[in-house]
Amino acid sequence: MRKAFVRGCIPSLLFMLAAAPLALCAERVLDLTAADGAELKATYYAAGKAGPGVLLLHQCNRDRKVWDGLAQQLSAAGINVLTLDYRGFGESAGIPHDKATPQELNEELEKWPRDIDVAYQYLVSQPGVARDAIGVGGASCGVNNSLQTAIRHPEVRSLVLLSGNTNYEGRQFLRRDNRIPIFLAYADDDDFAPTVVQVQWLYDSTADPDKKLVSYPKGGHGADIFRVHPELMAAITDWYVTTLIKTPGKAPAPNPPVTLLPEVQVLNTIDQGGAAKVQTQLEQARQRDPKATIFDEASVNFMGYEHMQAGDVKGAIEILKLNVYAYPNSPNVYDSLGDAYLADSQADLARQNSRKAIALLASDTTDNQQRKDGIRANAEAKLGQLDDEP
Repeated sequence: MRKAFVRGCIPSLLFMLAAAPLALCAERVLDLTAADGAELKATYYAAGKAGPGVLLLHQCNRDRKVWDGLAQQLSAAGINVLTLDYRGFGESAGIPHDKATPQELNEELEKWPRDIDVAYQYLVSQPGVARDAIGVGGASCGVNNSLQTAIRHPEVRSLVLLSGNTNYEGRQFLRRDNRIPIFLAYADDDDFAPTVVQVQWLYDSTADPDKKLVSYPKGGHGADIFRVHPELMAAITDWYVTTLIKTPGKAPAPNPPVTLLPEVQVLNTIDQGGAAKVQTQLEQARQRDPKATIFDEASVNFMGYEHMQAGDVKGAIEILKLNVYAYPNSPNVYDSLGDAYLADSQADLARQNSRKAIALLASDTTDNQQRKDGIRANAEAKLGQLDDEP
């Protein structure tokens, strides 16, 4: 940390001399220094006594201030809180994400884990913060950031995840880890249509029985729900008090049964090597209704690329073959399957699927022109690469 200033109160002489064991002011705005020297803005809400710590990670259409009300409630309940502006957001350094080129954006995103770890280390280093009682919370893109933080830091004991998704690594972590109680929430009118299924999917993937899912008919996206349902802040505060103070690492209160959308179990089955099983289910559904769909094309397409990124190329091929079966008139599913075959060094199948993608573009009435151009460019790039091979 390079510097800090206190908002809303004046530090005592004891605090300035560092003689007091705990912070005497509830809210401090901080400049943290990232590993590459970039300045990151954060706010620390001290509980004024020894206790747990919580790191809150904002959604990617807001900044750290979206957490102000919750952070104040948590600090009043005896929990020390740190909120952080990602680089490129709020008052932190970096290229604003709405102005960054795709390459610049990828370069910035690659730095986020190290930036978040700088904030995490600041939090756990504060006087009175119990290093073995740390919670992390995130909204939207902050959901994956929170889960990745928990993966890097086994001492994390509680998670709150609002209106967001994670990648294959994050879902596998939830499936195998049964030591972190997880609170999830969303609103049915979320601005991003896939959110409801995504949050339910995370709930269904979570092995720990100490999990809770809360939903609202209206509220919007992520921490924006607080404006419509301030009681959600109280519920989250109670969750962290329970899982970090009263019964660390546990949420003993029984949770009511949750009814999940049918697509959630389908996605979970596909994600765990069950593409063939789901194809059989789809075949059966289409015997009753030839136009039946049991999963979303975009969700399964994205899942396939996640498996590729995780090194599961064979699994990705099976997932993307299923998508081709389900959506045979979509140019994109063939282009994606071509990518998987190329990653698996199956040149002939990569060529075949790339050519099929291009051929279908002429009759494609679903995708806009920009998306069609992108599919064509990607397919042609593969063909050019393959034709250059001996």
